[in-house]
Amino acid sequence: MKLLEKKIEELGQIIGSDILKVDMFLNHQIDVNLLDEMGKEFYRLFKDKGINKILTVESSGIAIAVMAAKYFDVPVVFAKKSSHKNVGNDCFMAKSHSFTHGKDYEMIVSKKYLSPADNILFIDDFLAGGNAAFAVLDILKQSGANLVGIGIAIEKGFQDGGKKLREMGIELQSLAIVEEMSETNGINFRKC
Repeated sequence: MKLLEKKIEELGQIIGSDILKVDMFLNHQIDVNLLDEMGKEFYRLFKDKGINKILTVESSGIAIAVMAAKYFDVPVVFAKKSSHKNVGNDCFMAKSHSFTHGKDYEMIVSKKYLSPADNILFIDDFLAGGNAAFAVLDILKQSGANLVGIGIAIEKGFQDGGKKLREMGIELQSLAIVEEMSETNGINFRKC
């Protein structure tokens, strides 16, 4: 998606060789018009899949998922990254490792919100090693829900998460794939 790539080039900050900071438009301060276009694009890519729920992970994926859900006219469910008293104990759980935060956490979704009747689109802001996506796959397996696809805002194509998921036969659509990046040479996007 050229609009997202342009925004990354203009405002994204590269830290080292593996961190792309996009907090000024995607996951701290949010460019609502950009997110709206991203939601439209996810709808275009997955509209014929019979999706009845969108699943994401707190917190950075929520805004993107909500914008997409507006076009699908479906609810958004988000996996919480820690236990909360108001969720209760009747939950699907999976462990994940956050590349960005450098720590493990437990992903939790109440059993009230996922069932075998659900056709799920998983949406998230970043895909690097695929840890969050694999935890979501575990939760969906526990629930019996059907994953129909994964939509990612920014994929780090130089890490192996996307490759692993595609090799599993999962339909993965990333709006921008960073093929390589460095503080000196900038960002190169995968030509699709």
